[in-house]
Amino acid sequence: MPRRLPPLNALRAFEVAARHNSFTGAAAELRVSHAAISRHVRALEARLGVTLFRKAARGVELTEAGAKYLGVISDAFDAIAQATDDVAQPKAAQIRVSVEPAFAATWLIHRLGAFRDAYPQYDIVLEVSPRLVDLQKDEADLAIRYGNGGWPGVQEDALTSCRLYPVGQPKLLGDKQTELAPAELRRFVLLHEDDGSLWRRWFAQAGVNDVDVTRGPRILETGLTIEAAIAGQGIALADEGLIGDALAAGRVAKLSSIPLADGRYYLLSLKAAQRRPPTAAFRKWLLQETAALREAG
Repeated sequence: MPRRLPPLNALRAFEVAARHNSFTGAAAELRVSHAAISRHVRALEARLGVTLFRKAARGVELTEAGAKYLGVISDAFDAIAQATDDVAQPKAAQIRVSVEPAFAATWLIHRLGAFRDAYPQYDIVLEVSPRLVDLQKDEADLAIRYGNGGWPGVQEDALTSCRLYPVGQPKLLGDKQTELAPAELRRFVLLHEDDGSLWRRWFAQAGVNDVDVTRGPRILETGLTIEAAIAGQGIALADEGLIGDALAAGRVAKLSSIPLADGRYYLLSLKAAQRRPPTAAFRKWLLQETAALREAG
C-alpha cells in the first residue's frame, strides 16, 4: 500500500521553522526565500487540514498539533540520518568540536590521543575559536564554551568548576617558599586577559588594596596569557585544572593558594547529537576525563 507522505521539502521547511520559531530563520538556514518557507508550510497545513503555526510576538510558535507533529518528524529525520550513516560507504566518522582556544591549548589537545585509542573508528576535527557557533545550523557537532550557563536551545554539561590562582615562573617563589603573601604580588607585572577586572576581584578577595590593575600587558586570550606567564613576562590568573600539566612539569607555579571562583567550561550539544554514536562517544569520554576537574572545584 503506498505511503501518504508529504513532499520532503515541505517537511524540511516545517522542521527548520519550528526549531527557529521563525520563517526568516528557516529561510536563512535552508538558503531559500521567506516566501518559499511560507509556501511550503501553507501547503503542508492544507494537506494535513490543521494549523501548525500561529503568530507570536517574535516570529511564530507551534500550535498543539504542530508540536505533536514536530516530535514525530524530528525523530524520523534523525532515523533517516542514522540509517544513511549506517549504509554509506564505510569510513572514519568525523566529530566536529568547536572549542575555546584556552581549553583546547592547555588541556584538550594533550588528551586527544586517549580518545583516539579508545575510539579509533572516529576522527576529531577541532575548530578552535571563541565564536559561539550555532549547533542548530550544523556549524559543529559539539561546542566547548566558557561562561555561567544559560545558552538557549542546547544541553549543557559542566566540564569544570573554574578556580583561578595567580601563577608565574617557579623562580618567583624564591627559596623554600610554597607561596607568596598576596601583597607581595603587587611588585610583579600583571598579565591581563580582560580590562583588569579579574585581577581587581582577586586582590579585593585577598584583602589587598591600592593595586593599580590598569597597568600591564593585555593579551585578551586566556591560553596566551598563561603562556606569557610561563615565559616570564609577568604573572597571570589561571584555572588550576587547565594548567595541571604545566604545574606538574614545573613550567609554572601557583604563587598563592587564594582562589577566585569564576565561571565554568561547558560542553554544549543538541538532543539529536547525543543519539549519534560518534558524538555520544565523545561526550561520554569528555565527561569522564573532566570528572577530576569538577571535583577539584
